[in-house]
Amino acid sequence: MKGDTMKEILLDIFKGALIGVANVIPGVSGGTLAVSTGVYEKIINAINNIRKDFKQSVKTLWPFALGIVLGIALLAFVITFLLEKFAVPTTACFIGLVLGGVPTLYKKIKDEKIKWTHVVSFIFTLAIIIVPVVIAVNTKAISSVEINFLNIIILMALGVISAAAMVVPGVSGSMILMMLGYYNFIIGTIKDTISSFIHLNMTAFGSGVVIMIPFAIGVLLGIVIISKIISYVLKKWPNASTWGILGLVVASPFAIIVKLGAIVLTPEVIIASILTFIAGYFISSKLGEN
Repeated sequence: MKGDTMKEILLDIFKGALIGVANVIPGVSGGTLAVSTGVYEKIINAINNIRKDFKQSVKTLWPFALGIVLGIALLAFVITFLLEKFAVPTTACFIGLVLGGVPTLYKKIKDEKIKWTHVVSFIFTLAIIIVPVVIAVNTKAISSVEINFLNIIILMALGVISAAAMVVPGVSGSMILMMLGYYNFIIGTIKDTISSFIHLNMTAFGSGVVIMIPFAIGVLLGIVIISKIISYVLKKWPNASTWGILGLVVASPFAIIVKLGAIVLTPEVIIASILTFIAGYFISSKLGEN
């Protein structure tokens, strides 16, 4: 395998890891990170062409899929710790990652004449970020789910909804789960399943897998269905779509900041947050160029 090819694969795995981490942090959108790192349309097109050109689509998608899995696993054992111990600097890093993709996104529309449809699209997507954030604040969390036919259907539906939110930039899949009260349950199940596998506790691992299978099926169905819809919209109304995506990306930091809740700012925290924001912005802007 050529060095350049290996470099591209490792870069795509890293981008996938960022998307995976983003998908399970309330307020952070995996779709936004995909836009910010410059791979959104590449992933959407590969998903939509999987039947027409299966081999090429799989070749394109597998590094991102591997990265997403690694990113989710990383969150369970590393990012959770960082959010608990260093909430503000960690959050600032994610805001930097999100906003780092704005210049690259804006380049696509800066030479186009602004129409009223573009303004409406931008304002509408700004507005829809606020609703799930407000609703999620006071939602009662669900701690356990009994496995029966109805709950299997519910888990599949949650997977579809989460996938839709993952694919749409700016909309946080984890925020939607929190709004519905299932966030702690799903994230806890993922963490416990991974932990039980590492410790070879096959009974607990099996219980976790039984819960995650219908959810995963829903996620796959949601990704395929919503990707086709988004692909159509991007082709039919490219400029209005880009303005809408820009609105979602710009509004995303609002949802991220709201989830911080009450915070204490010290000079050390402020300096660390500025540095992590710059680091996140730099990483995202550079990844968006590749």
